[in-house]
Amino acid sequence: MLTPTPVRNQMSGDVAVQTDWTSTIDTKGIADWINAQSTLLLLTHAKPDGDALGSTIALARAINLKRETTGAVSAAECWYAAPMPEWSKTIIGNTKARIIEDHQPIPGAFDPEGILITDTGSWSQLAPFAAFLKPRLERTTMIDHHLQGDAEIATRRLLDTNAAAVVQPVAEVCCHLLGVENPSQLPTDIATALYVGLATDTGWFKHSNVDGRVMRLAGQLLDAGVNHTKLFAMLYQRDRATRFKLMARALESMQLIHDKHAAIMTLKLEDFKETGAAPGESGGFVDIPQSVASIRVVAILTEQKDSDGVFTKVSLRSKPDEWDGKPPVDVNQVCNTLGGGGHARAAGAKIRLPLEEATLKLIEALP
Repeated sequence: MLTPTPVRNQMSGDVAVQTDWTSTIDTKGIADWINAQSTLLLLTHAKPDGDALGSTIALARAINLKRETTGAVSAAECWYAAPMPEWSKTIIGNTKARIIEDHQPIPGAFDPEGILITDTGSWSQLAPFAAFLKPRLERTTMIDHHLQGDAEIATRRLLDTNAAAVVQPVAEVCCHLLGVENPSQLPTDIATALYVGLATDTGWFKHSNVDGRVMRLAGQLLDAGVNHTKLFAMLYQRDRATRFKLMARALESMQLIHDKHAAIMTLKLEDFKETGAAPGESGGFVDIPQSVASIRVVAILTEQKDSDGVFTKVSLRSKPDEWDGKPPVDVNQVCNTLGGGGHARAAGAKIRLPLEEATLKLIEALP
């Protein structure tokens, strides 16, 4: 059982202690629940990354393969809240999926018997789907690997907080659905989607969350026919020149907080406009300053705007080793104080403050 965690509501500022963020079902139970639903909707957090896309696409493909349904009559479909990664169309392929742009209404024609959410359990990350979800919580199931979330979203929860990526428990669910003993026997298109999630959430197997379990699954997925060199090229070797212009802005903004061994970068809305970069093109910037030996923790703060006004998105990373006798920075705890969360070495938050004020608030929160 997880230790109760104090979490601040990012809208109200109230602090509550979570005691119910625990698993209530296992992978076999989720597979049995899926089999009992005639139609299913797969959801994940807004602005989906590789783990979010890989987990939902893999599940949709496994479900539709078992039901022998395709195209418009697919038993399972995925909804995503934009923006999407540049490479997302390649991974989605012919799997039934809908991309919902900002302020676009939720499709009204589809009312699924079951809803399965992966890679998040947070209302703040599911905001584009909240109005659709709230009347349907009794039919919702969740698979996540983050340290905290909103348990009310689903009474059926599989929370594998030791997993580097949510595709790890999802791979087990896919095996149960298709009646195979291990992921090496999965169809290649399902294994490929799972590999995308595993590779991206581990920084192509270089982050501190890599362990034997990660590498065993990677090997099994490769045995299933995954072409990892093709995937690497798709994910990391198709940048536009605008990304490097934006990277220069981020690096130019970097300030070093020497007493906290921290590096902080900022990106303004005008940086994206002037460079022509898309929102998703800042991905990975937060990892760059970690190459400096004296830096223990890195943050990138990005100015964004929605219907409620301007806010700041915070992404944090920390190194796993001690420094001068001090323990590694737990960025999940730091982000808890800002209304967000995630993992001990990678976490984020959304702060309803202008960029400059949010930066000061973050510096104050750093140990």
